[in-house]
Amino acid sequence: MISIEAQLSIFLDNRPGALARTCQALAKERINILAMSISDTVDDAVVRLVVSDAKKAANILRAMQIAAHERQVIFMDVPNAPGSLARIAEQLAEAGINIEYAYCTGSASQPNGHLVLRTNDLEATINALS
Repeated sequence: MISIEAQLSIFLDNRPGALARTCQALAKERINILAMSISDTVDDAVVRLVVSDAKKAANILRAMQIAAHERQVIFMDVPNAPGSLARIAEQLAEAGINIEYAYCTGSASQPNGHLVLRTNDLEATINALS
């Protein structure tokens, strides 16, 4: 599976409990977090989320006084095997597509993992990987 999905980027205080409160608010409204990446800075954490309902999640976050910026990303299943990410990166390089950022997950007990990609051309990314 490969699709274009909405990703929310938010800034949270880099303090104990900030992520817990945010995740609890989303869970209370039955928003499922499908993928997450956190990068820290001195005072803030940049949290990127792919969720089951981005519009609803953005409204919840804004009600909490958390700015949510939406961007489109590639969300895809990838084989959980050595070389899978290398093949994807090679296909995109051959197509002249730049990977701006990526995050992924996998488990030794699962045949597939998930990859989130932000590239300079999402439609070309899908074409290159299909």
